[in-house]
Amino acid sequence: MAPSPSPICRDLHLHVSSFIDAFVDFSVSGIFFLRNPSSPDAEIRTHYPPPDRLVAVGDLHGDLPKSLQALGIAGLIDPGTGHWTAGSTTAVQVGDVLDRGADEIGLLYFLHRLKQDAAARGGALLTMLGNHEIMNIESDFRYVDPGALPYFEDWARWYGAGSKMKSLCPPLGPQPDIFRGVPRRLAGVREEFQSGFRARIAALRPAGPISKRFLSDNPTVLVVGDSVFVHGGLLKDHVDYGLERINQEVRRWINGRSGRRSPSFVRGKDSVVWLRRFSEESERKCDCSMLEHVLATIPGARRMIMGHTIQQMGINGVCQNRAIRIDVGLSKGCGNGLPEVLEIKGDTKEMRILTSNPIYRNSKMFESGLRDGDKVGLGILLPENRIKRVEVKA
Repeated sequence: MAPSPSPICRDLHLHVSSFIDAFVDFSVSGIFFLRNPSSPDAEIRTHYPPPDRLVAVGDLHGDLPKSLQALGIAGLIDPGTGHWTAGSTTAVQVGDVLDRGADEIGLLYFLHRLKQDAAARGGALLTMLGNHEIMNIESDFRYVDPGALPYFEDWARWYGAGSKMKSLCPPLGPQPDIFRGVPRRLAGVREEFQSGFRARIAALRPAGPISKRFLSDNPTVLVVGDSVFVHGGLLKDHVDYGLERINQEVRRWINGRSGRRSPSFVRGKDSVVWLRRFSEESERKCDCSMLEHVLATIPGARRMIMGHTIQQMGINGVCQNRAIRIDVGLSKGCGNGLPEVLEIKGDTKEMRILTSNPIYRNSKMFESGLRDGDKVGLGILLPENRIKRVEVKA
């Protein structure tokens, strides 16, 4: 009787597939890591317990160097290696990694690797969806930086090469054509951009390899301790619909399981990724009573932390710190603001703004830490805003 093949031999085609995937990843990004695929039917986690230290990072918009600065001033990474150095810290990035900058592919790969690194070291990096992720999955490319297109072309070439290699292994069989259904000619697109936009559509459309791998596990709404994170904002109708339900339905759409059109709650000016009712810089334009009502419908919620709307004055809070706005327009393609991040210490609930802005080096304006209940005004110029700003060398 012939001996049965060893598991390694029996599953050789799976090892070949994993090796090819790692080869493609390294060729595209220079990063080598093992894949950890998730089931498209698995639920996205919406609620997390309060960590000892919580860091909130705003919109990054395709700017890898400035993103690394922001992560550095938060003490999340080693500036030299890019590895996680923050131990059990939980960090939340509120979406809008795509558009306005050329480093989108590199940034997606880097954040994916950093998530794995953080988890291995007892921490967590949670990345969310913003309106620009939703737009790109719908092939709305109004804010694409042309400099990003060659990177998508490069990704498509390497991905195609990997598919051809896999097709040579009989158990794996022919691989799907990522360009299937993508028009050969895109109306209204200049000739030099045709290939790049076709690759972008193939990568980011529902069930596209990039969107499925890097975006489908991102929540649209997240609750960490007593902080609610959302890119644009939440209304009572959104909470009534169900935060878990929103996350799951957006994930099904990204995975290509519910048509090409995005769910209604991520479309339009009052959607969770587009809302600006709580993020206008002037407190007078923020509907504090509505915000209080929304937070009251989410058990244990004390504040809403949002990106989406650039705060020219830097990170700030209004409505007695129930609305914290953290988009500083960091990307060179979108304001080129100085990197800042929000830090919340779990034991004291003290909030600090870690900033690279040198004007706060000797400032006494923000000596006192901000605790819930303190009055907050407009950005950094008003003394009643007493979120403590600390300059950090990136």
